[in-house]
Amino acid sequence: MRPTRSDQIAGNTTGKHLAFVCGAALGFACDLVVGDPRRGHPVAAFGRAAQAVEERLWRDHRGYGTLHALLCAGGTAAAAGLLARTARRSPSAGVALTAAATWAVLGGTTLGREARAVGGALEAGDLEVARERLPHLCGRDPQALDGQQIARAVVESVAENTSDAVVGALVWGALAGVPGLVGFRAVNTLDAMVGHKSPRHRRFGWASARLDDIVGWPGARLTAALAVLAGPDPRGAWRVARRDAARHPSPNAGPVEAAFAGALGVRLGGTLAYAGRVEHRPVLGAENRPVAVADIERAVRLSRRVSLLALGTAVVGRLSLAHLARRRNR
Repeated sequence: MRPTRSDQIAGNTTGKHLAFVCGAALGFACDLVVGDPRRGHPVAAFGRAAQAVEERLWRDHRGYGTLHALLCAGGTAAAAGLLARTARRSPSAGVALTAAATWAVLGGTTLGREARAVGGALEAGDLEVARERLPHLCGRDPQALDGQQIARAVVESVAENTSDAVVGALVWGALAGVPGLVGFRAVNTLDAMVGHKSPRHRRFGWASARLDDIVGWPGARLTAALAVLAGPDPRGAWRVARRDAARHPSPNAGPVEAAFAGALGVRLGGTLAYAGRVEHRPVLGAENRPVAVADIERAVRLSRRVSLLALGTAVVGRLSLAHLARRRNR
């Protein structure tokens, strides 16, 4: 008996889902083993292109900033969609494209490597080296920080970037394939470039910042939930996340940092400085002890466990979509 059209559609749909699962796992493994390429990183190339567009479009106006976000993030996601559509003709091409995109957008291994570099400098008592390395992780003014404050900044950065550099991308990949992976990373990169409240970007970067809040929402909640499950103190993580998450000025960093604070039994938040601007943020996990240098390694290990669980969640979610597609087309 010849296969019906519904059988062919179901087979193609299943193949697309399986290509994502295999490609995402392979790309995750590449990031785990190799980390980010030192030269020619696609995200860096996107950043240079976005900077060139900004130089042409910049006005102290939200409308021009919205156009910038649509052109850069929307254009990148659309290009990824065209590549994905072309790759559907060959299962191996679909797997290869998904693997390459996953490797390009994930940054979990490099995140852990940079965090450990700062932690190693602090353990050696070399505060100047730690201050030199800190900007690789976050935009805080390192000269205004002592050793304990640097350790706290590293733990907070590991927590937030577990969501931004790993979990969020996997969530959008599971939902929308290669365009979801690439589009999420493009939005997150734009937020880092123009989404901050500097005089130049207060209006121009508004759209990028709001878009990042929207696309980062599901990944941040999943990261927080997985940190509760994977952390050494699930009850503490749940307690601090439920109580303190909404106190953070960022709707997405709040749940993640609060969950990490509770899971690790440390106190996050408080006074910090960005490019000469001092902020006094609410304390997360006020009943816990201050961050110690050894907590950097604990945070990196928790980040790795959360990332692995996020990959498993994305795979299960995608396979569930494939199962639903087969049932719908019977």
